[in-house]
Amino acid sequence: MVPVGHNSPSQAKKSTWLEIFKSYTEIRTCRMFFLGFSAGLPLLLVLGTLGFWLREAGIERSTIGFLSWIGLIYGFKWLWSPLVDRLPIPFFTNYFGRRRAWLLFGQAMIVAGLIGMSLIDPIAQLNYLVWCALFVAFGSATQDIALDAYRIESAEVDHQGVLVAAYQTGYRLAMIWAGAGVLWIAARSQLEMSGIYEARAWQFAYLCMAMSMFVGVITVFFSPEKRLAVLHRSLGPKRWLQEFFVEPFAEFIRRYRWHAILILSLIAVYRISDVVMGIMANPFYVDMGYTKDEVATVSKIYGVLMTLIGAFIGGGLTVRFGVLRMLMVGAVLSALSNLLFAWLATRGHDLQGLIFVISADNLSSGIASAAFIAYLSSLTNVTYSATQYALFSSMMLLIPKWLAGFSGLYVDNFGYGWFFSMTALLGLPVLVLVWFVSRQGLPENNGFATAHLPSE
Repeated sequence: MVPVGHNSPSQAKKSTWLEIFKSYTEIRTCRMFFLGFSAGLPLLLVLGTLGFWLREAGIERSTIGFLSWIGLIYGFKWLWSPLVDRLPIPFFTNYFGRRRAWLLFGQAMIVAGLIGMSLIDPIAQLNYLVWCALFVAFGSATQDIALDAYRIESAEVDHQGVLVAAYQTGYRLAMIWAGAGVLWIAARSQLEMSGIYEARAWQFAYLCMAMSMFVGVITVFFSPEKRLAVLHRSLGPKRWLQEFFVEPFAEFIRRYRWHAILILSLIAVYRISDVVMGIMANPFYVDMGYTKDEVATVSKIYGVLMTLIGAFIGGGLTVRFGVLRMLMVGAVLSALSNLLFAWLATRGHDLQGLIFVISADNLSSGIASAAFIAYLSSLTNVTYSATQYALFSSMMLLIPKWLAGFSGLYVDNFGYGWFFSMTALLGLPVLVLVWFVSRQGLPENNGFATAHLPSE
């Protein structure tokens, strides 16, 4: 299935460890680190951290579970990804370029939505909080579409593993800031250190998160954009839909034929263990009696260290040994780390156990994410990079996010131990699918290698 002369990463010359290390110090790699921070910041603020806030405010677990369906916006971003891929924003596109204009548009929505959330108390205005969270999620998904395309177009295929590692490092640091950082700020902002819920403390924390988005905004302003050739011509509505909406998906099907079903199935379930488990993680901490300071400290110190190690190990090993091997390793580690949470549920308030479990979970998550994003990047054709990558990253969320909506009900009926064990078992089909993909000998860069990227 690979055109003559197009080599997969497994066939290419392996990079030395010194070359891999040097690639981490390049400007484009550092740039992707800061953009990854901008991408990772909003996610927990409308999902995980929001769950901690809502649970402390006395909102029921079942309601928190259903509100996780806000994350389904990420699962449907492929619907407007062709617009981000092709449609210019008046004035901004001419001045900043296609990708940067849409990046700034998405970031502006995120900042506005977070400021809105910082003005609301969920006890009295839960509906308004949900609308603001939806606004943040839509802006975040739009930013993801443009950023994924920008990353894919920023480097050749054999450099994508390093860019992914830098992106994931920034992404994970932002998630820790949006998790541990918010908890730390909220704890420091309480008028009385009594542990009693205070809406103002959470509101100030969310305002700080809105200001933190300017890390990404400033990076976009100082980032160059490669101007890929785009043919502008007048098209009728039918032809426009065919070319910009249908063709990116049709091209992928033509390229992989019936194997596309196998690939898309793997994408749809690869992160199911982590996504379903993650919705109840923060309510779990609250119910186990962990304070905001304890969760923040553990996540900030041990979580950051393990995340950095996991991202860099995953990126380096993906370049060294290939994507599919690391996909299998990541899938195994993700499932096993969920079993550790099941063990922690039997311990009650155990700070040492929490340190161990979060460390292991972040390490495995960093490895799995680096390999998975490199795999998704290798599947895209640069002509339709935004649309195709949005399809892939949307599919990986639809089933897990839908299933995660019932997580609160499951915990209410069976308890946290059975819930975490069940999420680990959800990883078994992933192992089977990775094995099938590797047995089929599917190319890992078919399509991307056909594009000629200008040098930076």
